[in-house]
Amino acid sequence: MSELVTGEAVALELRPAKLPSRGLAVLLDLAAAVTVYILVTLGLVAATASLDEAARTAVSIATFVLVLVGGPILVETLTHGRSLGKLACGLRVVRDDGGPIRFRHALVRGLLGVIEILMTFGVVACVASLVSARGRRLGDVFAGTLVVRERIPAAGQGAFVPPPPPWLAGRFSGLDLSAVPDGLWLAVRQYLTRMRQLDPQVGWSMAERLASDVAGRTGAPVPPGVPPAMYLAAVLQERQTREAQRTFGGGGSPAAPAPTGAGGPVLSPPAVPPAPVPPPVSPPVTPVGPASSSEAAGGGASAERPSTGFAPPA
Repeated sequence: MSELVTGEAVALELRPAKLPSRGLAVLLDLAAAVTVYILVTLGLVAATASLDEAARTAVSIATFVLVLVGGPILVETLTHGRSLGKLACGLRVVRDDGGPIRFRHALVRGLLGVIEILMTFGVVACVASLVSARGRRLGDVFAGTLVVRERIPAAGQGAFVPPPPPWLAGRFSGLDLSAVPDGLWLAVRQYLTRMRQLDPQVGWSMAERLASDVAGRTGAPVPPGVPPAMYLAAVLQERQTREAQRTFGGGGSPAAPAPTGAGGPVLSPPAVPPAPVPPPVSPPVTPVGPASSSEAAGGGASAERPSTGFAPPA
């Protein structure tokens, strides 16, 4: 599931960039790369004037590969998908799940970009982008990336993913998240960043559906007593923690292991204050009134008054 649309027509997915904006960004990137290539070539011509023809040819080929192929790969890796042209057009290259790209994504896009952009003058890239539903060229398809339009947060609302509560953080370290597809991660991420903008009933039903999909992929049901939105936030944080550990070599402090049972991690239920104990109710007191006339006429003694043996005159 790569796209979710609520009843309020809120699309929980990044907006793919259109072909005109992508073409303009590519032209700006090519203009910058060609400018750098010409300047470097002029400098190398003066520096390699004493070399023979074969050596100058090898230097020229190496310069072409390093500047026009390695340059864009390096720039996209360092800027996390925002090259000069994409920055000017408000675009960014992201993974299919909405996360930032890494070197392997930029490498695949750059190598295939030589074929579909440089060698074919962009014809293959344009055809692939027009055929794709999300405007992806072949490099994006093989790299698992997507070029999107960056959203500008309005009035202090950013794409902030709320963290799970402290009692739930780090409790899903034993889950197997390898079977969860990138499209589902993207839907979870976009839901968490926009759940405060949704109607409470619509947001709750969507959280239940997403939590059910994630639980079905991981093979462990949602623990009882855990709200679906908190479950999604905790699982997404666990995935981000694992990616950070793979990227930085596990330098962070590992999360405390959670107790596991037969069905997966066992979570402690949320703290619920005990219900107040009602005060004891005293038995009703029957008021004692004057004796009825029938009892007075019969001369019967009251239950509350001791008998004295005195009988009133008739």
